[in-house]
Order: sequence, then C-alpha cells, then structure tokens
Amino acid sequence: MDALDRKLLRDFRRLWAQALAIALVLASGVAILMTTFGMHRALEDTRTAYYERNRFADVFAAASRAPRTLIPEILAIPGVYAAEGRISAFAVLDLPGRSEAALGRILSLPAAGLPQLNVPVLRSGRLPDPDAAGEVLVNEPFAQANGFRPGDSFLATLDGRKRALTITGTFLSPEFIYTLPPGGLMPDNERFAVIYMPERAAAAAFGLTGAFSGIALGLAPDAVEAEVIDRLDDLLRPYGGMGAHGREQQESHAFVDAELKQLRSMSLILPPIFFAIAAFLVNMVIGRIVFLERAEIGLLKAIGYRDRTVAAHYLMLAGLVALVGVGLGWLAGHWLTRGLAALYADFFRFPFLIYSLSPVAFAASGLLGLAAAALGALRSALAAARIAPAVAMLPPAPPRFRHGLFDRALARLRLSQPAMMVLRSLIRWPVRTALSALGMAMAVAILVASSFTQDSLDEIIDSAFFQGFRQDSILLFGHDRPESVLAEVRRLPGVLVAEGQLSAAARLRHGQFEKRVALDARRPGVDLARVIDAAGRVIDVPPGTLVLSEALAARLGARPGDLVDIELHERPDEIFRLPVAGTVRQYFGLGAYIDFETLNAMLRQAPRVSFANVTVDEAASAALQQAIKDTPAIAGEINLNQTRLSFRATIDQNIGYMTTIYITAAVVITVGVAYNAARIQLSERARELASLRILGFTRAEVSGVLVGETMLVALLAQPLGWLLGAGIAYAAVQGFTSDLYRVPLVLEADTFAIASLVVLAAALAAALVVRRRIDTLDLVAVMKTRE
Repeated sequence: MDALDRKLLRDFRRLWAQALAIALVLASGVAILMTTFGMHRALEDTRTAYYERNRFADVFAAASRAPRTLIPEILAIPGVYAAEGRISAFAVLDLPGRSEAALGRILSLPAAGLPQLNVPVLRSGRLPDPDAAGEVLVNEPFAQANGFRPGDSFLATLDGRKRALTITGTFLSPEFIYTLPPGGLMPDNERFAVIYMPERAAAAAFGLTGAFSGIALGLAPDAVEAEVIDRLDDLLRPYGGMGAHGREQQESHAFVDAELKQLRSMSLILPPIFFAIAAFLVNMVIGRIVFLERAEIGLLKAIGYRDRTVAAHYLMLAGLVALVGVGLGWLAGHWLTRGLAALYADFFRFPFLIYSLSPVAFAASGLLGLAAAALGALRSALAAARIAPAVAMLPPAPPRFRHGLFDRALARLRLSQPAMMVLRSLIRWPVRTALSALGMAMAVAILVASSFTQDSLDEIIDSAFFQGFRQDSILLFGHDRPESVLAEVRRLPGVLVAEGQLSAAARLRHGQFEKRVALDARRPGVDLARVIDAAGRVIDVPPGTLVLSEALAARLGARPGDLVDIELHERPDEIFRLPVAGTVRQYFGLGAYIDFETLNAMLRQAPRVSFANVTVDEAASAALQQAIKDTPAIAGEINLNQTRLSFRATIDQNIGYMTTIYITAAVVITVGVAYNAARIQLSERARELASLRILGFTRAEVSGVLVGETMLVALLAQPLGWLLGAGIAYAAVQGFTSDLYRVPLVLEADTFAIASLVVLAAALAAALVVRRRIDTLDLVAVMKTRE
C-alpha cells in the first residue's frame, strides 16, 4: 500500500461522520430503486408464470342462457384456440357460527375434472365427485378466514332453494388473484367466497342444463382481440349477452396491473431525487477537501505523482463513500422488498411467488449509486488535477467581496454581528446556499408527496360513502324484478328505507370512441344512492339524457350537450341517441347515469329494479340477516358498513407502513444535507467563530451563527419543497389513474405543516450535533492557522 492509499484510508476514517451521512442518502436511493424494481419484477414474473401455467383466459363474457351447441361456433372464430362455457351465478351463504349472511360466486367444474382455462390450483383436499350434488371447492382465502377445512359444511341458497354444501378442498385461481365481492373496494374473505361446483349439480341448481351463463376464451398470439370480442358479442346477443371484454377489464387482472403501474411510477420518480442529492453532497465535501489540501496536492505533484493519479485519489474517496452507501442500500432494499412481499400477500393470492432480486437489480442500483458519487466528485477531482504545483503550494487568493446594496440594507437594519454573519454568508455563497436549500426542499417534497394520500383517501371515503352511497346494505336479486318487490323488501325486519336501482349493460359510442359500461338508473329524489356533481350537489338525471363521470366523458371525448349513441345488450337491434346533460366526479369505476323511466322505456318494460339499497335498524340486524338467508328472491347482500370499515383499516395499515419509509427517507436527506453543510461551515469559519469567543461573545451567541445559518437555509427551502411536493403528488395521481379508480389530489395545510416540521426538526438536530464541536475548539490553535 503506497502513501496515497494510506492517505485515502486515513481521510475516510477522519470523515466517517460526513461519509456516513452521504452514504445513507445514497443508500435510500439504492434501497427504493431495488424495492420498486424488485417488487415490480416479482409481481410481473409471478403473474406471467401463473397465467401461463394455469392458462388464464384472454376474453370473458356472460349471458343469460346460451346453449352449449353454440360453443363450436365460438371456437370457429378466427384466433380462438379454446372456448369453455360454464355456469356462473351468485348465492347467499349461511355459515355456521356467523349471524351475517355471506355471498358466494358459484362456478361450474367440467365433468372431466379441471377446466381447460383458468385452471384452479388445488391447495388442500380433493376435487368434488362429478356425480355428487353437494360437494364443492372453495377458494383458500375464504376457507382460512372462516376456519374451514375439507369435510366442513355450510348452507347456500341456490336459485331460491337452500342446500347443504360440503367442502372437499380449497383452491387458488389465476382468475381470482385479487378477489372482490360485487360492489366491493377491498377483498372481504370472511363474507365472500368463490365456489366450484360440479357442472351437473350447478346446471340442475340454476336450471341451466345444456346451457351456460359464462364463457372464457383463449386466443392465439396472432388473434385480434377486438375482432374476437365483436364476433363473440354477435353470437351471444340473442341469448342475453352482457358484453365480452378482454383481460384489461377483468377485475383481478386490472387491479394487479394498476399496482404494477404504481411501482413503475415510483421507480421513476423517487430514486433520481436521492441520487441527485448524494451527488451534490459529494461535490460539496470533496470540493472542501480539495480546497483544504491544496498544499498537499502541490507536494504530491512536486514529488512526481501524475495529474490522473491525483484525480483518481479523490474519485476513489468518493467511491468509498458510494460503496458504503450501495452496500447499505442493498441490505435495506432486500429487507424492504421482503417486507413489501408480505404486505402484497394480504392482497394478491398467488400459489407461489417468484421472489429473487436479480443481479440486474443489484448491478443497476450499484452502478447508479457509484455514478452519482463519481459525478459529484468529478469537478473537484479535475480541479485538483489541473492545479500547478507552485500555485497549489501557495495560499489561495481570498475571495473578493464588494460592499453592495444588500450590505447597505443590512446596515440599516442594525442587526447583531452574528445575524449579519449569517446573512452575509448566505448571500456571498449563493450557489451552495441554493443547492443546500434544494436538497432540504426535496426532503419536504417527498413528505408532501407521500402524505397527501391520507387527505385524498379521506376525500374518497367522504365522497363515496357519506355523500354518494349512504345505504347500509345493497340487496341483490338474481335477475331484474318488478319495482313492486321494494314493498316486500320494506317488510323485512330492520329495514327502515328501501330504494330501487336498475342497472343495464350497454355500449356507449361518441365519434370513434366507445366504452362498455353499466347504465345506472334510479328514481328522482332518492336519498341513499345519489349522484353527486363536482361541487357536492345532489343531482337528478333529467329525462331523456345521460350524466357521465368525468373519467368516462374523457374516454369518450364527450362534453355536455354532445349526443352519445347507446347500444343496450338486451336490445341489440336498436341504437338510442341521448344528449349528455352533465358530468360528475367519481373515484371508482366509470359511471354512466340515466333517468329511471327513460331506461325502462328503452328496455320496453314496466319499471323494474336490479337491486335494493336499504338502511337498517342496527338493533334488528341479526333478524335481517336471517331473513336474507331465508328469502329465495335475494341472491346476495353487500354490507357497505363492513366495506367502509375494511377499506379504512386496510388503507390505514398500508399508509402507515409506507409513511414510515418516506419519513425515514426525508430525515436521512435532511440530516445528510444539514450535517455536511454545517461541518463545512465550521471548517471554513472556525477562525471567525474563535475570534468572536475571544472578543467576548458567549458560546450560545457563537453557536447561533452556525445553527442560525443551517436553520435559515432550511426555512428558505420550505416554500420550494411545498411546490415540488405538490408537483410530485400531481404526477403520482396521474400515474395511479385507471378505469378502476382515481385518486384525487387533495393537499391540506396540515400536510405541508407536518412535512416542514419533520424537516426543520431533523435540520436542527443535525446542526446541534455539529454545534457541540464549537465547545471543544482550541482557540489558540485555531487562531494560529493560515488564512
């Protein structure tokens, strides 16, 4: 080891605190990049493998009752290599030991065993006997949530008849990675089940012998999905076809896709911030070291060290800092990725998880970390290499300052000498001040951008659950019923108010744009399920018009006053053209609303309803649940009170986890910037501070120069941090937008205040750590140093 290598290690030990502060900032960027990249890769690889192994379908469709003799025609559609008709229906479940009714989705199993497409993975037990009437498979999350094992039984109301079902096994399916009940926002494994029943038993239970009510298609790689969907709709239309759709509208697939999109957005937004700040800190520290070691640089060159060797020395010092940061980042990234994998396991149900942080993740994050450090040190290293030995061994020329307008303004203010020193330092080193403020502003921005989600979710919950959907429960009917059924609903125990709602599958067209949606219709003046405009006003859809959600209107390119073509799946031979009366803000799905009488007239029917919205007397809740189990006409219930609670609990848990990560990251950035800035200030101004002590200033007054300068920079950073945070939050909101849900941008004053308090507290703590060094200054030794 030559002399320069020993100097390198000695310098690194001497600067360990500053090096650690920089390394932690760099480690945060590496860890977040590895985490987002690793989770994105894990989810993408796992989903792809799962879909391939279990033959996840490409196109899905539902019908009222289609004959199985239609399947050969569907198989003849160009590009279709597999078509599997099945029975799909809902049933009310009466679970032992539970007073609340549960909801089950019944799917048929072919007589030959497992289906061709959407092949379930048997997790325990065995397949049902094809000839058994009461044997079923249930999805594993439902079984685990209710403590069911193979051999256990429960009751189910199948098309109005109550039957006992015995569990023979549990399964997972690529079709239900994310299992949502109808109208649900979060999985409800206790009250919603997916149930596979032998085809013969399911057909007999629902009167579908020789027919199917759902179909899944597998497409060849060269198939044109849109053409297949159009052809399939044409074939199913006479049999009550409800509109085919591809994977992008399959609920489970769409939610996993949305999560992958979020991870991709995070990997593009956050890591560059940390790498840029780390580069700035390296530049600041290496630049100061080169300034202080001018004489040593001159001696090294004088005794024969080459320019490139001197430059490499300082680049290697930055490289050591980067290696520590990358190593810490790899460890933190590995730990965070495993933690997030466990978090995702609560949402997405895979039979396996392909979790392996590939060498690409380590290599990419490590190279970016080293590149950031090298970029930060490059300017100072080149400056050290270019300086001539004779010039380097001379003291540097003192900076030239002029007594300008700012100095005259300060003189008029008659500030104390320490305050004057603080302000003059900031003005005379504007680039360093600006970059330090920018670093702290980014810490504020990260906190603002991560904390706004809590305010946004409060807005979503208030809009969805307390302004729009105010009912306690939704009672589902197996098929549309005459409006008079509401009188019977009102006679159920505990029902205080019952209002009907009609839903019809439709295709909306405007110009070259089209979208398949559900048209919702309700009577004017209803109080439970209301349409709320952007201003929070309750609106009734005018007769003969449409009201669209803002997202749907944007997809169709439609504005108020434009005419939209409507093709109802139940009346495929007619095209209705209605004007758009207005738009409403909606955070879940793509809403399309129409007047109740208008929709019934378009369907050529007396007033009918698809489900009933009810409010319930809590005291009679148990009696109502029992009535739901015993009423054949009720195909299921959605308990919105439980939905609200589970939505809030799940979101709070996830937000708490992520907020902890972001607060830690922001504190690391602030400490890294503030600590290094304060150490450099102390190094540069030790003689001035010692002079103040000799002149009689107290330790508190002298410390105020150092701490005051750091805190003033932190205060200047706050408005910029607020602005940057709002910009990052806006970009995140745009990245999270999909047909499934939208996140509003809501930024409350307390979000900015909390972000600023955290950053200011971290900056103060870092400055106070450096301030302790003032107490140990050797005044005589400091005053003997050369200017």
